[in-house]
Amino acid sequence: MEDSGYARGAGGTPGGMLEFVIGTAMAAAGAYLLTTRVTVTSGFWSFWGESTFGLTLVPLLAGIGILFFNGRSFWGWMLLVIGAAIILFGIIANLQIFFRPTSLFNTLMMLGLLAGGLGVVARSLRSH
Repeated sequence: MEDSGYARGAGGTPGGMLEFVIGTAMAAAGAYLLTTRVTVTSGFWSFWGESTFGLTLVPLLAGIGILFFNGRSFWGWMLLVIGAAIILFGIIANLQIFFRPTSLFNTLMMLGLLAGGLGVVARSLRSH
């Protein structure tokens, strides 16, 4: 294959590298501004009912105990991984996410930068 004389840009297409950088900067700025207006809190742990966090520790602790007895135990590793996954899932399931009040102008700027930046990045991936 012959080189067409163009420098390879974003997505392996000729040109578009400046658009890609500008679009990425716009999208990153919009995403940053949007995520700074979001508050994440956690609620009460209610994975299998009220106040059951201790119950979710049982597989994890059993796995740790088995692994201290035999570090190559398949069941010990399985209990450890399953217990950690249950705890991680429980934490994520109990998160509450709120968008803090902000002006309409700021919201439009945040979303406009994000959408416009993604559009410019998408355009930069086409051949010019």
